Amino acid sequence: MNDEINYAKMVETALLDVVRNALRHIAVKGLPGDQHFYITFRTHHPGVSIPTHLAERYKDEMTIVLQHQFWDVTVEPDYFTVDLSFNHKRETLRIPFSALTAFADPSVQFGLQFSPPLSEREKAENEEQTPAASTETSETAPAADGEKQGEVITLDAFRKK
Repeated sequence: MNDEINYAKMVETALLDVVRNALRHIAVKGLPGDQHFYITFRTHHPGVSIPTHLAERYKDEMTIVLQHQFWDVTVEPDYFTVDLSFNHKRETLRIPFSALTAFADPSVQFGLQFSPPLSEREKAENEEQTPAASTETSETAPAADGEKQGEVITLDAFRKK
């Protein structure tokens, strides 16, 4: 039996608590000022529940932006749920904290990166694939009635290279 203290795991758990507390804050009080969250997660991580069209489009990772159009943020110990608008349709996403790979609030220059454990499927897929260059994507849905729509982006644009 290994009795060593796993500091890396302890730090990761503490940092996930920062994300939990930030989400709890906005669930009760909303977003203050210009603050907004970019949350990146593994789309096929066990426990993730997102619409099929998003899972098909974002096969590995997806970033959601909580800024203008989000509703019903619920935070549980192991996951959170949030309603977002995709193509003018309100959808509920369920995201386990263990699926997170990044959290950022660019308005206050705050960001965290996580290394969630890979699922067995992800491990098998990674062994089959050759390394690819990272890509930057951005998608903004057209707005109805002049309202701002949600964005789906990757965080590569914010990562130091």
